Amino acid sequence: MTSGVPASFGSGAGGDAGLLSPVSASPLVAALTGDRPVLAAILAVESGWAAVLEKAGLAPAGSAAVVASAAEAGRYDLADVALRAQGGGNPVIPLLSDLRKHVTALDTEGIGAGKAVHTSLTSQDVLDTALMLMAHTTVGAVLADVKRTTAALAALAEQHADTLCVGRSLTQHSLPFTFGLRAAQWFQGVAAAGRQLENLELPVQFGGAAGTLAAGTVLTADSPATPFTLAESLASQLGLAAAPAPWHTNRLAVTSLGHALASVLDAFGKIAADVLFLSRPEVAELAEPRAAGRGVSSAMPQKQNPVLSVLVRSAALQGPQLVAQLHLAAANFNDERPDGAWHTEWPALRHLLALTLGAAGHLRELTEGLQVFPEAMRRNLDLAGPLLLAEGVSAAVSPLLEEKDGRTGKQQLQDVVDRTLQAPSAEQGATYRKLLREAVPAGLLPDLRLDELLDPASYLGEAGGISRRILAAYADFATATPNGANRG
Repeated sequence: MTSGVPASFGSGAGGDAGLLSPVSASPLVAALTGDRPVLAAILAVESGWAAVLEKAGLAPAGSAAVVASAAEAGRYDLADVALRAQGGGNPVIPLLSDLRKHVTALDTEGIGAGKAVHTSLTSQDVLDTALMLMAHTTVGAVLADVKRTTAALAALAEQHADTLCVGRSLTQHSLPFTFGLRAAQWFQGVAAAGRQLENLELPVQFGGAAGTLAAGTVLTADSPATPFTLAESLASQLGLAAAPAPWHTNRLAVTSLGHALASVLDAFGKIAADVLFLSRPEVAELAEPRAAGRGVSSAMPQKQNPVLSVLVRSAALQGPQLVAQLHLAAANFNDERPDGAWHTEWPALRHLLALTLGAAGHLRELTEGLQVFPEAMRRNLDLAGPLLLAEGVSAAVSPLLEEKDGRTGKQQLQDVVDRTLQAPSAEQGATYRKLLREAVPAGLLPDLRLDELLDPASYLGEAGGISRRILAAYADFATATPNGANRG
């Protein structure tokens, strides 16, 4: 090629294989969100509509079976349809041309099955409904992984309810914490986002050329059916929600789906960010599950990179921009059916579905195999020594101290902390205890009580209760469902 582009470039028949998006490079993601599933969803809508019309007596008997046979996705040249879509601005138009040819060829008995194809629909009806249908299937697979992830997190929360670790605030050690509570908070984020996704309604679209159902009204003029009952039948046929009215330019269905998917990715991203930090060699509180070939470096053979977390985080960082694109499109849907704004939805929504599904599988694997190291957690907790308990000590002891030199008990204890911080880090623990003992007479604070106040396990607040409340609030997400996604 004179352009310098290799002759093999772009020759793959599989479309986007995810070469630059490894988080979503999987057979399942391709099977549910790739070009071929989009084409199949469009054909499923057309086939479903033919069945609705025949059942209502508005298409010849037997036509639904002919259309269903003609709507087999393998009959169609995907690349050719995509190229010809430039002619009308969407893939429905060229695909319909091919579908009608196949229906005519298969209608060997001459029943007029072509009358059932696309009658009173418009291309936006079909493509909007097809994308909702694809989303319905993909969301189901995402939720299967989400529920396995939350089940794994619930198990970690219960197993490590009493495993001490250090809480961190603005990157610094703050208070004693438990890994059980951390896992419970991870669980809460994913379960809450999962419930939002689970409760989402994905509606069918049926409005006709300008959203007035004019052609549908003509079609049903001599029938007990109405355009509204036909739309409800199509929703039932496809397993989607019925819509009270056409929503050609009211895009809440799309933006709500995008928001729910991004919320799931947000919750995923929080976990990934924590695991990335906690698996650093100098922290070493967690480690990802190992697998052959995973986490390798092209240059450093000793490295074991936390690649599952890296992939999940990469998806989480892309989600907001994709949702922003959906909102930008929704705000620019002009007239009764839009121009380019509608077209910008398709790739953004599909990419968001692919990222969420890909990330869900990686996070499920991560949480089900997460390695936890309580000894390292205790080691890091002890780095701050008893100074970590300063808040609790102040709350318990300051009321015991009388004002001295115009300084309240709380201020006196702050002086102890300030003086402790001047000591070398390795000596701060002993220094804090010594200065406390000097500032507070043993008569007011016996050694046994001081030891109790300086025990991290004594200042966990309601950590256990919080974890239990979280798990109870999302009990339906705390156990794995038997029908989880089967991923290779």
